[in-house]
Amino acid sequence: MGDTFRVLLSDSLAPQGIEVLKRFPQLHLDIKIGLKPAELAAIIAPYEALLIRSTTRVTREVIDAATSLKVIGRAGVGVDNVDLEAATRRGIVVMNSPTGNSITTAEHAISMMMALARHIPAANAALRAGKWERGKFTGAEVCNKTLGVVGLGNIGRIVADRALGLKMKVIGYDPILTSEAAARAGVELVALDELFQRADFITVHTPLTHDTASLIGATAFAKMKKGVRIINCARGGIVDETALAEALASGKVAGAALDVFVEEPPPVDHPLLKFDNVIATPHLGAATDEAQVQVSVDIANQVAEFLIEGTIRSAVNIPALSPKELEVLGPHLTLGEKLGRLAAQLITDSPTELTLAFGGEAANLKPDAITAAVLKGLMSGFLAEDLNYVNAPFIARERGINVTESRSREITDYVNTLTLTVRTRAGDHEVAGAVLGNRALRLTRIDGYHVEAVPEGYFLMLHNRDVPGVVGAVGTMLGQAGINIGGLELGRDRVGGTALSIFEVDEPVPDSVLDKLKTLPAITAASLLKL
Repeated sequence: MGDTFRVLLSDSLAPQGIEVLKRFPQLHLDIKIGLKPAELAAIIAPYEALLIRSTTRVTREVIDAATSLKVIGRAGVGVDNVDLEAATRRGIVVMNSPTGNSITTAEHAISMMMALARHIPAANAALRAGKWERGKFTGAEVCNKTLGVVGLGNIGRIVADRALGLKMKVIGYDPILTSEAAARAGVELVALDELFQRADFITVHTPLTHDTASLIGATAFAKMKKGVRIINCARGGIVDETALAEALASGKVAGAALDVFVEEPPPVDHPLLKFDNVIATPHLGAATDEAQVQVSVDIANQVAEFLIEGTIRSAVNIPALSPKELEVLGPHLTLGEKLGRLAAQLITDSPTELTLAFGGEAANLKPDAITAAVLKGLMSGFLAEDLNYVNAPFIARERGINVTESRSREITDYVNTLTLTVRTRAGDHEVAGAVLGNRALRLTRIDGYHVEAVPEGYFLMLHNRDVPGVVGAVGTMLGQAGINIGGLELGRDRVGGTALSIFEVDEPVPDSVLDKLKTLPAITAASLLKL
């Protein structure tokens, strides 16, 4: 790295964070606030570091223009305003400050719940308008009520802890937390449907992903008790806004407190803003003086350490390793994360144990980072935290997932292999892969079936009886649906026994097509995988 580095700050940062950057003579800081993506792309080329908050959008076009950029530092947790895929492909480290605003966000959720229960905003507005309407604003106690926490990551657990202090009964849903870990936090772990049925208040603390989009929608509201209250201080879109408006209008939902919206700021004629029993704040979850200072100081130090010393902390897209180590481990890190993602799509219950076996030449590699990559892939999409190679092992331990590693230098069909076994209460699943001599990746085994596929893109996975005509029937159905097949891998336990068919497809297979495939007599299961 050079002796001096140009750093661009494109969002407001607490003065304490700016002072940190100015302490280092190697850093030349420019502050240009309020840049649109095109404006940022036009000036980003000479900068080695970019510091942002939630306003700046670092698009693919910005990344393509950032020919000198080495690191993007996000003061805060969410990096959904950064094109991570583009940054990773360019070798740009993306860092966040994941812990600085957890308490602040959790406290805001509790504040919103209390304000909702006691009609505080509406009562305040009425009094200021000269109205003394005590009877109109009779509220509800939270003591002895049941709080349902959807997502028991760092913020969700802090919310649960505060709610327990209010003498609430706390139940929680988290697809990857064990019952034992939840119990240690004082939370009864339940299925999502049970949470909907039992909770008097429901608060969400998950990331916004394909799986969590509209998680709280019409189907969920139908399962809830009449008079439930909803709090969302996580991400807009987790609660279906149209369905919520209908549930409020029908009286099924007694009130809602929202800090986030799908569109921010929401339009002035947004349907939810017309309800007197809806409290809305402008994305204030992390907006306290203490949190702003902490995340600003954290990210300033992290970026400075990376540029000057090469140290990586709290990166969301690259492990905490030296450049030389990354060169060797890079393909295995990618393979490990993909195996974790694959396993996550096979399991139906919370993982309790994970075993990673290093075979052949892979047994000589540094295991910690590869195991962290596997855990990141396995837990990604389930948790409110932004996972990275640094915090994934810690979070796994915190959630009661036992991790073991084994090594065998014996070379079998491949020079080096990684084999991942994930144990849940519902059973075990095993996936394996290999890095070939040219650094190409291969998926080699799924639950005992031998395959050889490039772990990239969409896969239609079928379990079927080993009888003639299955491939043709499936191909016909996919063709009728306009879905192109890019490759096909077949594995079976014996002639005429059971088989696993992996169709590489160019686009997602709709649920309606999956349902139709399941009607074929020979097929026992059909699912879509994404790697």
